[in-house]
Amino acid sequence: MRFPDLPVLAPAYVGGVQLGAHAARRHLPGEEREEFLRACSTNVEQLEAGRWSTLLTSAVVVEEPMPLEYALLLLAVLGYAEYAYGAWWAAGVFLLGHAGATLLVYGGLRTTGADADTRSAVDVGTSYGFNAVLGALTAALPRGPLRMGVRAGLLVLAARPLLNKPRPTFTDVGHFAALALGVGAGGVLTRRG
Repeated sequence: MRFPDLPVLAPAYVGGVQLGAHAARRHLPGEEREEFLRACSTNVEQLEAGRWSTLLTSAVVVEEPMPLEYALLLLAVLGYAEYAYGAWWAAGVFLLGHAGATLLVYGGLRTTGADADTRSAVDVGTSYGFNAVLGALTAALPRGPLRMGVRAGLLVLAARPLLNKPRPTFTDVGHFAALALGVGAGGVLTRRG
């Protein structure tokens, strides 16, 4: 009896991020931890200084250990993507969303002239990649009104913070951008499939 190929990358990623967050919280005193997070961040200062490696480091570091509910949801979405489409596809869409949204936000902040706090803000986490993979997975839904409705609903949910806040954060913009990139990637997959 052959067992199905179960996801390996998704559990390793989610577990590694979570373990790293617990280790940083436990072993790095306040200032050292803050310095570590800033060194991994994709903020304006880091990218202007040419620290492009932060496009990867920021995806594997979180400020605090993830709440269990979010960690399980992240595992479910990434695990399903890996199971259904393969590890390379899941990782590619995740990185497209993470790096793509980060660079779009960076370009916007440079254009609009970000304040000093925003330029040096801690900007790490899994949420941009998560949003991109979630958006891309809508391609698995049947063609027609259901798929279009789910895509539209997700985009509306991601746009709400942009419309309901007097000053949306750059993270709000990044979440929307990552989801839109993922929906676009899902659309390309749909046309090829």
